[in-house]
Amino acid sequence: MPLRYAVLFCFFLTIACTKPREQKPPNILLILADDLGYGELGSYGQQVIQTPHLDALAREGTRFTNFYAGSPVCAPSRYVLLTGRHTGHAFIRGNDEWTERGDVWNYKEAIKNPELEGQRPIPASTLTMGEVLQSAGYQTALVGKWGLGAPNTEGTPNRQGFDYFFGYNCQRQAHNLYPVHLWENELKVALNNDTVPPGTKLTAEANPYNPQAYDAFTQTDYAPQKMQEKALEFIKNRDKESPFLLYYASPLPHVPLQVPQPYVEKYRDIIGEEKPYLGQNGYFPHPYPKAAYAGMINYLDDQVGELVALLKQEGIYENTLIIFTSDNGPTYAGGVDPEYFNSAGPFPNAYGRTKGFTYEGGIRVPLIASWPGHIPSESISQHIGAFYDLLPTVSELAGAVIPQTDGKSLVPVLYGKQAKNTHNFLYWEFPSYNGQQAVRMGRWKGIRKDMMEGNLAIELYDLENDPAEQHNLANKHPDIVERIRKAMEEAHEEPEIAKFKIPVLDK
Repeated sequence: MPLRYAVLFCFFLTIACTKPREQKPPNILLILADDLGYGELGSYGQQVIQTPHLDALAREGTRFTNFYAGSPVCAPSRYVLLTGRHTGHAFIRGNDEWTERGDVWNYKEAIKNPELEGQRPIPASTLTMGEVLQSAGYQTALVGKWGLGAPNTEGTPNRQGFDYFFGYNCQRQAHNLYPVHLWENELKVALNNDTVPPGTKLTAEANPYNPQAYDAFTQTDYAPQKMQEKALEFIKNRDKESPFLLYYASPLPHVPLQVPQPYVEKYRDIIGEEKPYLGQNGYFPHPYPKAAYAGMINYLDDQVGELVALLKQEGIYENTLIIFTSDNGPTYAGGVDPEYFNSAGPFPNAYGRTKGFTYEGGIRVPLIASWPGHIPSESISQHIGAFYDLLPTVSELAGAVIPQTDGKSLVPVLYGKQAKNTHNFLYWEFPSYNGQQAVRMGRWKGIRKDMMEGNLAIELYDLENDPAEQHNLANKHPDIVERIRKAMEEAHEEPEIAKFKIPVLDK
């Protein structure tokens, strides 16, 4: 070979060898906790409950401090997460049990008749995260709780973009963590448990200080364990030539207070003696309610640890984006004591300020994102974002066509850079709990409540100086109140479903 050709050959070979290889789209593991408060992880300040695996993820990636759920309750928050549409534009804006079918709250009847199970279905035309990622060649799975379409309707997970589904179709059935059945795709899977309807209390002759009096509420097949087995199985048996989306919608730590006994015993040693919960505030009784609740979060954390260990064992941890968040703030029901655990962190823990309400404790949630080599480790983001940002984010990372949504991609933020596009404001509306609207506009937060009584007054809070929303500044800043009023008007569209209408807005 003449010398000049040999030199050119070496030159082009050097270029070919040094050119960076095109980045493969990442696997995406999206873990959604249920009713987990902003302050219930160690990395967010929790002092009692141990969450070492999630705290490790926070160290290995970034922790968001200004991130918000889609809604203050389950179903609408999940709808916002999967569709990228905020609750001013959403089809689902509150929990809708589709009660015109019959006695849907009859647990025993719903077990026998799937026509009574599940929530109102989202339309077939809905574009979900699962469908967007399927279009980009992803394998998609949902393990956990659905709540967006009853069995035998167009709203089931398999008809909404998920190749595989295992878990609760119905969020009412998830009020027992030892259920009689779960669903695998569109088939019921029987579990080795007896029928114990939520709301069952101790017998009249039972001694509430005798742990054996509670035996009926701890059975054989624990739903979160069955779900974990299926999630691990999906990762092991995946098509290794294609990336995957695993949307893991855990039912933990949503009540009832049910968790394997070793976790209870661990926190009995930490917390000490406590008064039994007798079921007076719903769900099931428990002899050690604080220990059980702490154990449920610890159990979820251990499951996250198992998932991370498997990703490493499979050699795919470095190319897996893990996102962990919660669907809304902490509950006040079922024997949970948010004051004891300081579950809402820097926000008030009292009823009216947590789950079900658009104050910070009800909608500001933890968000941890980890992707080694891409997301800077030990970083904290103060970027103001919400659930509806996640669909454009994962669409961009997957190389999919980014759908039109209310969201803005968080990809630059994940990489430790400034966001290219930011929201002028974030918006929520919620027809339940007497009707609410809320807007986050920079440092300012505006809230309307009691709207079902015709109230249109706006409370105004300066979150930089008053994150606990204790000082209403509406009278001092009428110009900002007016800007928020206009934002509320701009963001609201009349809902398709009549029960979600707020009469003072939808006349």
